[in-house]
Amino acid sequence: MAEKTVALENLRNVGIIAHIDAGKTTTTEGILYRTGLNHKIGAVHEGETTTDWMAQERERGITITSAAVTAFWKDHKINIIDTPGHIDFTAEVERSLRVLDGAVVVFDGKMGVEAQSETVWRQANKYHVPRICFINKINQIGGDFYKSLDSIHKRLSKNALPIHLPIGFEKDINGVVDLIDMKSYTYKEFSDHALIEGEIPAELAEKAKNARAILVEAAVEAEDELFERFLDKGEASITNEELKRALRKRVLAGDFFLVTGGDGRGVIVEKVLDLMNDYLPSPLDIPAIWGKNPKNGEEVERKPDAKEPLSALAFKIATDPFVGKLIFIRVYSGKIEAGSYILNASTGNKERVGRLVRMHADKREDIQEISAGDIAAVVGLKDTTTGTTLCDTAHPIILESIEFPDPPVSIAVEPKTKADQEKMGIGLSRLAEEDPTFRIHTDEETGQTILSGMGELHLEIIIDRLKREFNVEANTGEPQVAYRETIRGVSEVQGKHIKQSGGRGQYGDVWIKFEPNETGKGFEFVDQIKGGVVPLEYRKPVMLGIKETLDGGVIAGYPVVDVKATLYDGSYHDVDSSELAFHLAGAIATRDGIKKAKPVILEPVMKLEATTPEEFMGDVIGDLNSRRGRIDAMEDLPGGAKLIRALVPLSNLFGYTSDLRSMSQGRAASTMELDSYEEVPPNIAEEIIAKRSTK
Repeated sequence: MAEKTVALENLRNVGIIAHIDAGKTTTTEGILYRTGLNHKIGAVHEGETTTDWMAQERERGITITSAAVTAFWKDHKINIIDTPGHIDFTAEVERSLRVLDGAVVVFDGKMGVEAQSETVWRQANKYHVPRICFINKINQIGGDFYKSLDSIHKRLSKNALPIHLPIGFEKDINGVVDLIDMKSYTYKEFSDHALIEGEIPAELAEKAKNARAILVEAAVEAEDELFERFLDKGEASITNEELKRALRKRVLAGDFFLVTGGDGRGVIVEKVLDLMNDYLPSPLDIPAIWGKNPKNGEEVERKPDAKEPLSALAFKIATDPFVGKLIFIRVYSGKIEAGSYILNASTGNKERVGRLVRMHADKREDIQEISAGDIAAVVGLKDTTTGTTLCDTAHPIILESIEFPDPPVSIAVEPKTKADQEKMGIGLSRLAEEDPTFRIHTDEETGQTILSGMGELHLEIIIDRLKREFNVEANTGEPQVAYRETIRGVSEVQGKHIKQSGGRGQYGDVWIKFEPNETGKGFEFVDQIKGGVVPLEYRKPVMLGIKETLDGGVIAGYPVVDVKATLYDGSYHDVDSSELAFHLAGAIATRDGIKKAKPVILEPVMKLEATTPEEFMGDVIGDLNSRRGRIDAMEDLPGGAKLIRALVPLSNLFGYTSDLRSMSQGRAASTMELDSYEEVPPNIAEEIIAKRSTK
């Protein structure tokens, strides 16, 4: 079947982003049903949804991996990515926002802005993604459009204005007033096939008039001519088309947000689809992308045009049981054809495009080409990973990659049988290929395989996928914290390696100054050698010797971070000096220098948000205090619930979710994300060092 082609200005790449349980996946289901892709709406709790297609997603009722679907609505093509809400899978949101042009932020109308709502909002700000807001579940008990809107104003942005007002309250919600054409759009049942256009209910007339006046006033700021006319002749002088055009300009600027609300399962989703078409950007509205020519480092521009040389970014790798490795790509310029050769700019190798597929969650449809602005998946690329640039072989370019945080939680894993050993290695490397926040390494002291992830749930799902997808039975250890080491003082030390054992000896001699670097800046090596006291060819081995020693840890075996090492003096021997000798001299200086520079251990501290009924608040706060938590703030939530924000060391949070449930009769919930690394108190640092030394 030939794919329907649309003009580039009618293409939308949209992410559905939100806090866990706000209703992203259900809203996506509603969209697929309304655009004719599905014959019914799948229910998350019954494991029927399209985008939650993994077994683990259906069992747990959560989204783990972002899924791509393509829908058509009123001559527009919309590539939709339904992203996870759980903080452990935040990298899925990060990499999706990197390649999307716009987003729909879904809020739970009973809760308003929640912890993860703030996180995804910040991520969207980081990538300058224009968005519209959909307040979901306002038809349920406790759902309130205006309270949720107020929480958006308080916690996210004052520049969020309704473009629709809900008609009715809670279970009586039955449509919206559209503030552009000042008409009502209602339904009898949420599952109706069409909205009924009508007049605004009398009780809403005044409210709608006032809300429209505020909307017009905000819109005309986009154009000087409109602003002046508005001041001279008032609201009536602005046509509906002019109002829509001005609002679109404001939304595209990225700091103004239109808000609507309703039931994500229902026919009201058609109004959300209209907002995507009318106000979210097409690839033509996004600034041209810039990258670097890998040959000379010069900056290169690529416009969203199929006639330009190809540039595309691989933003997600998925293992498909039928076709193997699927690489999701966003094409920024040019086009890719099935069977053609393209350049992997990250490796410098040519790769052949096997097949191109349009994804419908876990189902595929073969297509012949992908053009500028579009998102699809490629089969057959071998060395492509997340963040790889794919481009024209004759016009190379490297686009800015995607950065991911270091995972703070680790577990040891071992196969149950010898037969599982090889399968485990293959399975883990495949999963690490898919997920850039999942890391694997071998502990050199114990020989154990260590898996690192963003949280307990993240690692639990990895082990579950190992079992289901690769038939590997594995034993796992207790979760461990990924500590770090750093220094608070300055030291200047000599590192000297001399070995004479008949024949040619080894001689390396360096003087290095170690001092703290800025937080988050990592390791920095400064070469201050004057003259030739350490020849140029030996300075890189010194740097490698320092770096390897820092990576392996000095006081407790954890990586040493944020250290500046300055090589400023040394000596060499004409015959006995070698790269190895200077590599070892750098390592000796590092072990000595770090110990003399007031070394400390750092621990990951999590930003935790707990919501609890008021009667359990005392217990929850007391428990957080016992976990070395620092209470940051407390807020009232709708329905008499309380929100507690705290900073708590990760080492004291293992098993917290189930402890919280048991102390609140299952009525409290929490979310957490990595906030920062902080110095461990001296008594705990001693325990950590003692524990590591007994290993």
